[in-house]
Amino acid sequence: MQQEKQFPEESLFLKMRGVNVARGGKVVLKDLNLQIATGEHLAILGPNGCGKSTLLQTLTCEIYPVFHPETRMTVFGRERWDVQELRRHLGVVGSELPGGRTARTKGLDAVISGFFSSSTIWPNFEVTEEMRESGMEALERLEAVHLRDRLVGHMSAGEARRVMIARALVHKPEMLLLDEPSNALDLGAQRELREILRGLARDSSGQHPTGIIIVTHLLADILPEIDRVIMMRDGRIAGDGTKRALLTTGKLAELFGVKVDLVERDGYWHSW
Repeated sequence: MQQEKQFPEESLFLKMRGVNVARGGKVVLKDLNLQIATGEHLAILGPNGCGKSTLLQTLTCEIYPVFHPETRMTVFGRERWDVQELRRHLGVVGSELPGGRTARTKGLDAVISGFFSSSTIWPNFEVTEEMRESGMEALERLEAVHLRDRLVGHMSAGEARRVMIARALVHKPEMLLLDEPSNALDLGAQRELREILRGLARDSSGQHPTGIIIVTHLLADILPEIDRVIMMRDGRIAGDGTKRALLTTGKLAELFGVKVDLVERDGYWHSW
C-alpha cells in the first residue's frame, strides 16, 4: 500500500491524485498519489524502465496526465503552466551529456544560456551584466569557475555535468531536478559530483534555497542529506518513506528483482 506523505497545501511543489500517464498509446504511470514540498530534498529510486524519467517529464509539464474527472495534478499550486514560464521555477539536468551546439560553447555562455532555455547564446539574445554575474555565481557554487572559457566539448564528462548543473541553477530555481546524475561518469567524477551536490543540499539557509530531486537507479546517488526516498516499480509508487525504512535488503530485492547485499558507510548506502 502506497503511503502518501502529507504537506500543508501552501508549501507544495507537486500534488498528484489518481494520475495516469500514457506514452505511445500505453499507460506507463498508473494511479499515482504523491506530494512533494517546495524546497524538499528527495530521491526517486527504481530499475530502468520503471517510469522514473516519465514522472520527471510529467512534473515539469512536458507530459500531461490522461484526462479523468477524478484526476488532480498541480505544480506550485497550478494545474496548467506555460512550459517556458515554469522553467523559471525549475532547474532540470538530463541524464545525457550535452552535444551539438552546446559542445562548441564556452562554459560561462553555456551557463547563461539557461536564462533562455537554449543550447547556446545566439546573436539575437540580449545578455545583461546581471546575467553574467549570475552565471559566475552559479559556476562558483559548482566549484567550476576555471571552466568559464573552456569549450564544453573539450571538458571531461564530470566537468560538463558541473556546467550543466550550474546552467540549471543560474536563474535561482525553487527546485533542481537531476535525472541519473552519475550517468557516463567514472568513479572519481561521481564522487566529486556527489560532494558538490551535498554542498547544494546543505545550502538551505541561503537567500535562494533550492530543493533537490534526484532520479536514479543507484543507491550511491542518494546523498546523506536526502532522507526521503520514493520507490517506483512498473509505473507505480512502490514505497515512500525514509531511507532507514525503505533501504533494506528485502525491499530492494523486491524492487530490483535480484538478491541484494547492503551496507551503509559515511551516510551513503551501497549495494551489490
